[in-house]
Amino acid sequence: MNIIKIWYDELQTVFHDVGIILFVVILPLAYPIIYAYVYTPEVQRDVPVAVVDDSKSALSREFLRKTDATPEVKIVSYCTNMTEAYSRIERQDAYAIIHIDRDFANNLSKGKQTSVGLYCNMMSMVYYKCAASALSNVSIAMNRKIKVDKYLKPKTERESQIMQTPIDYKYTSLYNPQGGYAAFMIPPILMMIIQQSLFLGIGMSMGRNREQNSGFVIPLSPYYKNSVEIVLGKTLFSLLLYIIHAIYAFIVITKVFTLPQLGHYWDFILFVIPYIIDCCFLGMVLSYMIFRREDCMLIFVFMSLPLYFMCGLSWPGSAIPEGIRYFSYIFPSTFGLNAYMRISGMGASISDVSFEMKGIAIQICVYFILACLIYTRKIRKMLHKEV
Repeated sequence: MNIIKIWYDELQTVFHDVGIILFVVILPLAYPIIYAYVYTPEVQRDVPVAVVDDSKSALSREFLRKTDATPEVKIVSYCTNMTEAYSRIERQDAYAIIHIDRDFANNLSKGKQTSVGLYCNMMSMVYYKCAASALSNVSIAMNRKIKVDKYLKPKTERESQIMQTPIDYKYTSLYNPQGGYAAFMIPPILMMIIQQSLFLGIGMSMGRNREQNSGFVIPLSPYYKNSVEIVLGKTLFSLLLYIIHAIYAFIVITKVFTLPQLGHYWDFILFVIPYIIDCCFLGMVLSYMIFRREDCMLIFVFMSLPLYFMCGLSWPGSAIPEGIRYFSYIFPSTFGLNAYMRISGMGASISDVSFEMKGIAIQICVYFILACLIYTRKIRKMLHKEV
């Protein structure tokens, strides 16, 4: 019964505090929509580029015409020199410059290698990716045609096609057929939102308790005498609330924004319940450092981006130094984001993410013991104060 009473007290505390409601209710509902909406287009199309064609030949015009026909870029300006093209970049009328050298056609006619210059605004890697991909595809296609027409001299159109591509291949992007950003960024972000929202909510609740109870993290009540009951009661409230948030993210957000959803519903449930519990226990441990409501903003908010990079999804895990990788194992997000990405995006079963689930299970045991020890110390301190 004490656990239920503590759960009810936590419910009353949260829903009578606008600040905590903002972090544990509004934020998990609103942030997935905002992030998913921003990245819904998946890939960038028709990136505006400027052109400087010093060759002014039929071959250079053909190259530019084919480049403009690609879905990745759109030629918006033909400039007379590079200075004029740079001014387009500065005004953000264009995000890349294609420069064709004066000897472009002459070198090709003599059988010499030539080049096409690409200058990109590197404020966004998306623009570089689109422009480089477009130029690469056009140059490969023209290379094949030039080699066949100039050196192999086919007699028929079909023979020309075979000579250009003697071995045909098909490129299939597994699990992310669009090659877009939403499909690989949004699913792990959904789990990161759950962790950081829990940290902020638990931390703000801890700061509120300290402010209202003269520095104590628990009220002077007969129900708060057992550390295990305190930890389980507080966890029960967060678990019931965040299961709703997790199902909302897994079903509503993925359906509305057509994100990958290959995993089975029950595999997701078996994963997300331990993940939420793990986040709750660690949140209680970290909230030991919170003395005022505002402290959690300073401690937890800045952690989101480093933790996202350390999980090995946005930045290759093999490129992360060993020390940082081992440090990342402290946080549930490292295991949770990888497990959820494989379940939702690759259709993995719970047994396929056994390594991540073992990591979460170990964290649950460690953080539960630490949380109980922290509350035991606080109970003894409060009892000593009463005496």
